Amino acid sequence: MSRMELRLAGSGGQGVILATVILAEAAVIAGKHTAQSQSYGPEARGGSCKAEVIISDDRIGFTKAQKPTFLMALTQKALEAYGHNLPEGCVVLADEGLEIFDELKNYRVVQLPILRTAVEKVGKAFTANIVAVGAINELLKLVDHEHLKEAVFMHIPKGTEAINEKALEAGIALAEGV
Repeated sequence: MSRMELRLAGSGGQGVILATVILAEAAVIAGKHTAQSQSYGPEARGGSCKAEVIISDDRIGFTKAQKPTFLMALTQKALEAYGHNLPEGCVVLADEGLEIFDELKNYRVVQLPILRTAVEKVGKAFTANIVAVGAINELLKLVDHEHLKEAVFMHIPKGTEAINEKALEAGIALAEGV
């Protein structure tokens, strides 16, 4: 990996920003250069949310993703807002229920049941972002699992380690072999 520009999008309250913070932290632990940024609508919870993280072996001069190499969309609105005019080779991860429009047929599109896994396998909808973090890392091979787990534990409330570890492992399992 030389440089990865990841854009994660969904709605406020889904933990998209925290997911990029965790991915950035894991990359720092692994000795990589990172930059993380976010934006969300004034309504925050329930409104549109986008966060980005750049992970590079080299120094990063500009902290916004200009040519995302990866896009994750958890909502149809997010996919429609950010799924157009993507650079060649961009990998798209979409939640299982999203409608993939024709423009994306030329990209590697992976649909996984991120939101459903958080509810049905982990038992808590609020863990969807950690499920996503595990799936993203497994798809892109950003850092080893121990660095990722360490970063997750740095950014979750005390007392939630077991459920978040379960969510992380569920996300990794979702993307294994994809």
